[in-house]
Amino acid sequence: MKRHGILNSEIASVLAHMGHTDTIVIADCGLPIPDHVKKIDLAITKGLPAFIDVLQHVLEDMVVEKVTLAEEIRTFNPELLSRIERCIPHLKPDYLTHEQFKIRLNSAKAVIRTGEATPYANIILQSGVIF
Repeated sequence: MKRHGILNSEIASVLAHMGHTDTIVIADCGLPIPDHVKKIDLAITKGLPAFIDVLQHVLEDMVVEKVTLAEEIRTFNPELLSRIERCIPHLKPDYLTHEQFKIRLNSAKAVIRTGEATPYANIILQSGVIF
């Protein structure tokens, strides 16, 4: 059994297999996930687990060099945007329209589905390197 880090075996495995520039997504419970993309479903009920909690723990285990958000989060969920920015003070997010964001899901290694039920609570994390 692991002593530290993410205990969820699917998330731990995806992170261990990622290479430079690979991406994963942390998503709210409503984001449509393409059938061919691995879905790691953590959603238990509306709000559990929260998006921000999952993001914080993934960021502890993953080297992230770039993040992408839907442009609409600025208008429709500024409180969550502020919390995301506090989690990634060293990174300036890129923004896409929500429709463009959904197209980018096609190349993700996995989508981690949370129980989050607030608008545009989705983020693409691009892997960096440890050296």
